[in-house]
Order: sequence, then structure tokens, then C-alpha cells
Amino acid sequence: MAYPPALPHINDQRRNAVVERRVFMFVYSVKSSKLKLIALVVVVVAAVVALLFLTQKNKPALGGAIRLAAATAQERSAFLSQFGWEAGEDPLEVQEVIIPAQFDETYMKYNEIQKAQNMDLSLCAGKRVKRWTYEIRNYPGYEGKPGVVQANLLIDKGVVVGGDICSLELGGFLHGFDFPQQRPAMTSPATTAATAGTTG
Repeated sequence: MAYPPALPHINDQRRNAVVERRVFMFVYSVKSSKLKLIALVVVVVAAVVALLFLTQKNKPALGGAIRLAAATAQERSAFLSQFGWEAGEDPLEVQEVIIPAQFDETYMKYNEIQKAQNMDLSLCAGKRVKRWTYEIRNYPGYEGKPGVVQANLLIDKGVVVGGDICSLELGGFLHGFDFPQQRPAMTSPATTAATAGTTG
């Protein structure tokens, strides 16, 4: 049987137009289904990314890529919140600190904390950095004690290069940025890079 079937009341020119229209509709439907498939894949990927972002939002940054940008107040807040910390909006203090060219025992111990969180202050030896100090409001066991727990961010050229979470109480604690699973045991008085280094 010939395609399209012979239509006695349609002349050859109209028959060719019908054939062209049928071919065009077939090509259009193929393209349309490909576009729908691509759109579906894009929507599914976007949904998965959004779901991952929402589930990881308040979890510590352990094992994942840590965002180190800290040039603006919003970036500094985002840096702390990726570990689960709720910090005050405004810094308690901003101070310039000189990282010593040669580390004494105190600075070597402090740098071990930095290395454990994939940072290394020896790369900044002899440089001036800024220390931004923020109040931490959600430290386990200290929620009702404002001003006792602080975060210190050491920032060079808008990037976090080191820092800590510490308590100011006698026999307090000092550790890296990761959110603790339980309240840490009291240790000797905390010494931060700001007190161990030279300010200027």
C-alpha cells in the first residue's frame, strides 16, 4: 500500500503538503520528548541538590568541603553555621594578630588543633592576620550563659586560615570548629592564637 494512501479528491500538490505536515509532526514529537526528558533530568538533579543542601545545612563540616570565605559579615556567619554554630551578628572584637615566624610550644600545640581541621598556621608564619571574635550562643551546656563561649576566626585576605572555639571561664576549653557531641571536660585555661601571638 502506498504512503500516504491515495486520496481521490486531493490533488498531488495537496497530497505532498499532507505528507510534509505528517513528517514535520513526527520530527516535532521526537524533539519534544527529548526536551521533556532533559527538563525532567534537570528538575530531578535540582531536587537532589536542594535536598542535600537542606539536610547538611546544620551539620558539622566534617569530611566535606569547608567554605573558607570570610571577607563579609555574611560569609563569616556562614562559615560558623556550616559547623552548626549560632553566633552573634556583630563581632565582640576585631584585632590584628602577628603569627610568629617561629612557633614556640604553645603555638605548636595550637597549630595541631588547626592541622586537625585541615588548616595550618605555619603557612602564615610571620604574617599579620585579623582575629574576629564572635559570641557562640548554642554551645551544649552553655546556652544560658551569654558571653562565656566564643569563636575566634583568624582571617587572611578574606579567607579563614585558622581559629577555635573556646570558653572564657577558669579551667575552660579550647578546640577546633567542629560542633561537639557532648560538653568537653574542663582543662587548663584556654590559650588562643591571639594571646599566644603578638598583637599589633
